[in-house]
Order: sequence, then C-alpha cells, then structure tokens
Amino acid sequence: MASKPSIPKGTRDFSPAEVAKRQYIIQIIKSNFEKFGFQPIETPSFENSETLMGKYGEEGDRLIFKILNSGDYLAKANANHLENKDSTRLTASISEKALRYDLTVPFARYVVQHQNDIEFPFKRYQIQPVWRADRPQKGRFREFFQCDADVVGSKSLWQEVELVQLYDTVFTALGLEGVTIKINNRKILSGIAEVIGASDKLIDFTVALDKLDKIGEDGVKKEMIEKGISEDAITKVQPLFNFTGTISEKIYQLSVLLADSEEGMKGVEELRFICDNVTELGLSTAILDLDVTLARGLNYYTGAIFEVAPPKQVAMGSIGGGGRYDDLTGIFGLKNMSGVGISFGLDRIYLVVEELNLFPDTVTATSKALFINYGEKEAFYAMKAIKELRNSGTKVELYPDNAKVARQFQHADKRNIPFAVIVGDQEMASNTFSLKNLITGEQVSLDFEGLKKALL
Repeated sequence: MASKPSIPKGTRDFSPAEVAKRQYIIQIIKSNFEKFGFQPIETPSFENSETLMGKYGEEGDRLIFKILNSGDYLAKANANHLENKDSTRLTASISEKALRYDLTVPFARYVVQHQNDIEFPFKRYQIQPVWRADRPQKGRFREFFQCDADVVGSKSLWQEVELVQLYDTVFTALGLEGVTIKINNRKILSGIAEVIGASDKLIDFTVALDKLDKIGEDGVKKEMIEKGISEDAITKVQPLFNFTGTISEKIYQLSVLLADSEEGMKGVEELRFICDNVTELGLSTAILDLDVTLARGLNYYTGAIFEVAPPKQVAMGSIGGGGRYDDLTGIFGLKNMSGVGISFGLDRIYLVVEELNLFPDTVTATSKALFINYGEKEAFYAMKAIKELRNSGTKVELYPDNAKVARQFQHADKRNIPFAVIVGDQEMASNTFSLKNLITGEQVSLDFEGLKKALL
C-alpha cells in the first residue's frame, strides 16, 4: 500500500486563495519598489557553498541547506573525515553547493560579478524564496520569500530616509496602520561598549541588551555578568534600561552618554539626520521609534539598523528589517562599496494581514461567470462570447463537460462564481444569453452587449 504523501516540515502548499493573497502583497511591495526607483534582479536558488559559508556566523552556517554533489559523492570524500564521522569537514568534500540563506549575500556576489555592467548607485529589488534549516514555528518557516530593496554605491543618509518612507508607503497601502519602524545605529552600540570599557565584549553586550524586552532588566544584567562584563560597566549602562521619551530626547540622552566616544557620536549624528528628516517629511501611518537595544546583523551592519514590528494588537515577531553595510562586497574582493537595504517578511506580513482581516474581498475573486455546457453546438456558441469577454478583460469560463446541469451549478457554487450564463436552443435562435445571478436567483435575457455590461 502506498504511503500517504507529505511535505517537509517548515514548508507549505498554497491554495488558489492563499496564492492570490500572497500575490496581492507582493504586487503592492513590487509596485512601490519600482515607484521608489528600484530595479528587479534575480539570482539562482542555489550558490556555490564558498559564496555562502562563513558569511552569517557559526549559527547561520549550521542553518544553511547543503546540496550533495551529483553522482558518487563519497568517491572524493576524505577517508579520515569519513571514518571519524567528522561531519563538518566531510561536508566540504561532498557538497559544493547550497540553497541560498538570504538574498543579501547573493546580491553582494552579483554586484561584484557584474560591477562593470552596473550603473552606480545601483538600486535593486529582489523577490525570491530562501531556505533555512531552522526549527519551524509560527511565522518561521524553512522555505520562505524575502522581498529586499538595496542601494549600493552611495553613503548618503538620504537613502535611509527613503527606506523608512518606503516601509511606511507599503504598510499604509496594505492597511497595516500602527506599524513601528525601530531604528538604531551600529556605531552607537560600539560607542556604548567603548564608554563602559567593554569594547572587547561588544557582541556579548549587544546580544544581551537585545533581549531586554524578553527577559527584563535583571535577566539582561545577569547574562552580561555571566559573559564577563563587569558590574561597574553595567552601572554605567543603567540609563539604557529606562530609555524613554521622544526621539529627540533619546538622541540627547545618547549624546550625553557617548560624549567621550568618537564612534558613538558619529552614530548619534547619523541617527539625528535620519530621524529629523523623516519627522519633517512625515509618515502616513507608521511610527518611527529609536530603540537603543536593537542589535541585529552585527556581522555586517555598520550604520543604521532597522526592524519593523507589526501593530500592537498582533502577537508576531518582526515583519521587516535591514540596515547600512559599508563593505559587504568586500567579502568578494570589491572594497569600499557602501550599501543600505531593507527586507519585507512576506510570510509574516501575510499572517498579520490575515489576522486583522485586511485582505479586500476582490483579492480572491474567481471567474465572474460560468457558461453552462449543454452540448457541442451550445459550447461553440458560448466560446465565441467567452473569447470576446476575455478580450475585454472579464474573467469567464466554460464548464468543460456536458455534465448534468445540477452538477455544473454546484461547481459554480463551490468556486464562488457569482453568475451562470445559460445557452440553449432558444438563446441561440434569438442570439441572446440567459444570465442567472447565483446569489439572488434572478435570471434575465440579454444580447451580447448587455451581457458584457452586466459582467463588468
């Protein structure tokens, strides 16, 4: 007996209605990417392993899906590694390719590889799936789409201002009011570590601080002490645990705290420029907030850091994020190519829009009418009308088989098709169509122009 088919954990099938909703979100994101001047590119679903490995830290490397070499992949495997079951070293000899983990590193590879054909500054967007061998949970999948927009070849902070506006424009178009765009700066985190005498513990310090909203002040202090950060240093950072006020007030507090750090003050000035200009230009529905505990992507972010939280009534992780990277292409040999980018989390955005019931009814609209099939002559008569209706942009279809009429009406009902078009001997003789409203039951006889008008 054949086993029941299944799909890998962390992946999903999508129904027609779900695909329609996803495409609705993608289309809004895509149209706004283009409105802001971003151009589309695509990269392969898998890259050479050396392109990806070592770019995301030790944890990221573990989450990369490796692809076994074709053919007898063990033939060239190192015998010692195989015998000792050294999986880390063995993998390098039996897997030369891997599924992409994100779109950022492949983009950096693309820029370096095509640098002579690119006009800089280069504004690109990319909407493609990525894969991570993560533990599946709500809003976290092993296969998911990323929707990225990046600018490379410019250090101008106006790009950060525009990216905040882009977030606001997209989420406003989706009806997601009250989205919070959190902003911080990598230089500020470095500056704080410097002024408290913990520069050598920057990663430990920021990782712990990033957990403030999850484990609270005491939990963060406990973790910092466990990581070797002195109690004196923790005392100096105490203001961060009660960091409140307007953005201007927060920036002032940071300028006082970081007065002795050149790096930290650079971060303060960058934040001030971005936040002041965003505030002056205004946002439609999003809220900009300076979150000094925000510490993402420390392996490559060098300036502004972004993270987007959904409206407060939805329990969901971040639905977007990004930041400034001064030398991401340097990992492939192209130095001093500054860039900044953001990403929209399509799958989480879908869940939030669904939970808030913000999808328009028209998104999942199916065919406007089903032509009932009474036989070959009637079907041909119907198909001539169907062709004209489709040419005018109306979604209509013919039931393919000359089945029982009740079965055809049942099919229309299950598909949520609102109208049925009946074509029999009488209609063909009078060159008309009978249009039945399947919601009200009302039926009228119309010529083709009347039918066309009724189905608009």
